[in-house]
Amino acid sequence: MGKIITAALALAVMLGANMVAAAPLKLTPANPQPKPKPGLTVRYAYPSDVKTLSQARSALKRIGEPGPMLTGLDYSVTAIGEKALTSKRSERVAADIRGFVRFDAPGIYTIDFMTNDGVEATVGGQVVGRFDGRQTCQETFATEVEVPKAGWYPLHVLYFQRTKTACLHMRSGLKGKRVTWMPNKAFGH
Repeated sequence: MGKIITAALALAVMLGANMVAAAPLKLTPANPQPKPKPGLTVRYAYPSDVKTLSQARSALKRIGEPGPMLTGLDYSVTAIGEKALTSKRSERVAADIRGFVRFDAPGIYTIDFMTNDGVEATVGGQVVGRFDGRQTCQETFATEVEVPKAGWYPLHVLYFQRTKTACLHMRSGLKGKRVTWMPNKAFGH
């Protein structure tokens, strides 16, 4: 009888933990609300090689330099040899992207990113996209977030591109709707 009660309690704890983990991440809006200019700021580093987010972060600390502003986060797959984002190179690029993203209505949203290669994205104080490796242009795991009110939310993206092609997109959609590309007008700095 004691084993059954112990097993039932363990199951209840596991289910409760899963229910908590499944709750949407609550985003914190910028306070005060900014009146940003269009686009996002970016710093680049051009290490001899980059295979992980840790290597990208380290390169940016050591040799980061300001780059031309990004219009948003909708950068299609490049052809081999085309520059990654607004950087000087097509390969072995690390980027530290900062600014704000605007949600026009409160609610529960699904957010994901398409990336080639690694990305770690934070919106409103929560990590909403992460992939630490190399891949062709593919989605990160979708993350459910709670947007408590319409407005601007702080955005920080760490990104790296190793070899061949590159891409970086942010997508979102209200719960129950399809995720779509975030338009450039949704981003500011």
